[in-house]
Amino acid sequence: MVSLKNSPSIHLFPSSFPQLERLAPQNQNQGRVNCGRRWAPPFNVRAEQLSSSSSTHHSPDQCRRRPVLLGIGAVASSLLPAASLLAEGIPQNYQSFVDLIDGYSYYYPSDWREFEFRGHDSAFKDRFLQLQNVRVRFIPTSMKDIHDMGPMEEVVNNLVKNVYATPNQVATILGMQEKTVNGKNYYTFEYGLKSPNFTSTSFATVAVSNGRYYTLTVAANERRWKRVRNKLKVVADSFQVLDI
Repeated sequence: MVSLKNSPSIHLFPSSFPQLERLAPQNQNQGRVNCGRRWAPPFNVRAEQLSSSSSTHHSPDQCRRRPVLLGIGAVASSLLPAASLLAEGIPQNYQSFVDLIDGYSYYYPSDWREFEFRGHDSAFKDRFLQLQNVRVRFIPTSMKDIHDMGPMEEVVNNLVKNVYATPNQVATILGMQEKTVNGKNYYTFEYGLKSPNFTSTSFATVAVSNGRYYTLTVAANERRWKRVRNKLKVVADSFQVLDI
């Protein structure tokens, strides 16, 4: 059941938001194993398994994943976390991305393509408009739930104005929503970042699970926002964390 309440990347942890200090890794390499990406074709979920040659101590050179494509029927019968994502069917003109290794899933427009976004675990972008994209990242945390960061209004305000916005940008919060899906809590919010030469608008969904703080961000140029807002909201609302 989903309950609602009204209404780019984390690079620093401002003193005005001490809760974020607990999100910071103890060292630069903690929780940062960069592996090749994996992309799901229509009506398939791609699960990945560490190759048998990988040791328990992972390094970038050791991280080799073997993709295994599973049809929806196989997912429903053998991959229970992914099955819940597909229970209501994938919306028309979207594909699903399910990462059973890192514990998250979301929908993205079916005409988008994958690309490498520095510091992120997965990313897709519009084929013609590169600034219209979705990306996901996560960092270690000792918190157990997004509520541990604080009330939604406080968390969103500090993230947008003190973390996402650079010193030369003006941040505007356009709306926020809290939801609970399968016992997991999420904050989803809409915000704009205006700089002297460029303005973007985004949705972000944040959650805590598996000892990780997850962020999905889906963005577009402010000039196109009215045309694509509803399309991108589907992406933001679809984000789920999975037990691993």
